[in-house]
Amino acid sequence: MNKFTLATLTLALSMGTTLATFPAFADTASKKIALSNNYAGNSWRQAMLTSWDKVTGAAVSSGVVAAADTFTTAENQATEQAAQIQNLILQGYDAIVINAASPTALNGAVKEACDAGIVVVSFDGIVTEPCAYRIAVDFAGMGKSQLDYLSEKIPDGGNLLELRGLAGVFVDDEISAGIHAGVAENPQFKIVGSVHGDWAQDVAQKAVAGILPSLPEIAAVVTQGGDGYGSAQAFAAAGRDVPLIIMGNRHDELLWWKEQKDATGYETMSVSIAPGVSTLAFWVAQQILDGATVPQDLTVPFLKITQDTLEESLETTQAGGVANVEYTLDDAKATIKSSM
Repeated sequence: MNKFTLATLTLALSMGTTLATFPAFADTASKKIALSNNYAGNSWRQAMLTSWDKVTGAAVSSGVVAAADTFTTAENQATEQAAQIQNLILQGYDAIVINAASPTALNGAVKEACDAGIVVVSFDGIVTEPCAYRIAVDFAGMGKSQLDYLSEKIPDGGNLLELRGLAGVFVDDEISAGIHAGVAENPQFKIVGSVHGDWAQDVAQKAVAGILPSLPEIAAVVTQGGDGYGSAQAFAAAGRDVPLIIMGNRHDELLWWKEQKDATGYETMSVSIAPGVSTLAFWVAQQILDGATVPQDLTVPFLKITQDTLEESLETTQAGGVANVEYTLDDAKATIKSSM
């Protein structure tokens, strides 16, 4: 399970649009918030940044905060992101929202920010520095949910191929831990191969293509998001039967799934964190700056798509994007209240 003591949250998610106008906030109208992002090389990260720009742009226009600028490192390197955070401290930001390259390697820079009186809110890729706030999905639970599903769909078990995300990132470690915990509870399944797909379809396709010749028959592919469609393409190109592949809420995955479902009745599930969690992190930072009492650790549900909700989810997912939920100020207040 997650190493952090996370507050339990029951949050009603809505696919509605974010409000475009907000009341003025005297305590935060002059405040500047920065987003420090370590990576933008897949559709989830692009959707995360788009959601941030959409929601924070409206908040800035309405005078809720003075600025909500975005900064993404050129390489997924903790040293580069730490230097970026130090620069943001010097630039006078009042809060820094972080999607971190490492749970621990940024702690020194995060502590510097806190010591300078800056609010630090981490999300998705969270940090362990005690002064920071953390907004996370139960990633281990997300990984284990895949085995819960497979134990029902393939009760006799079989060989699994595991696709991991970016090496060294908290999210990758936690989802993988959940998958392995699920295998331990369902020993009829066996992981016979593991590769890193970096949460990107092209990387995943190459990685799966490289390992397939050495693998026996595969019953299912367990994934982390952004890698399901690439996996399917690799199996097809190798002339092998495409197994049950857990999807990660990306539009290309959902579209491929729908095509297979219509043609052959193909069944699977899809699960991921909503990219719009960045907007929840923004509102949490704003509320802290506004004087609200907020617990250091919050958790949000992961977004799951089933065989029955596939068509509805596909209709509301933009081409090239990810199934998403964006959060409002009221959502943030509800999250904080529920976790107290």
